[in-house]
Parts: sequence; C-alpha cells; structure tokens
Amino acid sequence: MGGRVGGLSSKFYRETKGVKVSGGQAVKQGTVLTREGHRWKPGLNVIGDMHLTARCDGQIYFTRKKSTYNKVVTFINVRPVAAAAQN
Repeated sequence: MGGRVGGLSSKFYRETKGVKVSGGQAVKQGTVLTREGHRWKPGLNVIGDMHLTARCDGQIYFTRKKSTYNKVVTFINVRPVAAAAQN
C-alpha cells in the first residue's frame, strides 16, 4: 500500500520553495512572497513566518541587517501604493 498518490515528488517540491517575487515588483494584498525559508524575515507590511505574504498592495523592496551573532538576515518589505505614488 506504500507510495505517493498525487501531489509532487520530492524532486519537484524542492523547486517550488524560495522567493517568489523580485525587488521593485508590484504585488497585491495576499500575494505569496516566499515559501518555506529561514533566510527571509517579514519586514514592513509583510505577515507570516515560513510562508511570507503581502499585507497590502504595493511594491517590493529588500533590506539586509545583522542580527544576533553578526548573522546577516534579509527582510522583505512592501512599500504601500500610496507611499510609492509619492516617491
């Protein structure tokens, strides 16, 4: 009775992980930004822990900061549409 029924094999499942958007890209509320990663942390207007999603419509930008033990962490942020129109 073993084996997989439907779904993705482990080979193709690995390919679906990671960052789904690039810097400067416009996103809508609820858009998935990353899947399963400890490399990225939620920044401004981003919610989630392992799967990061956009909290509002806007434009993506990344920031990098040093955390404890001088480890560099990348934060994913969303610049809201109203703020993006002013710049």
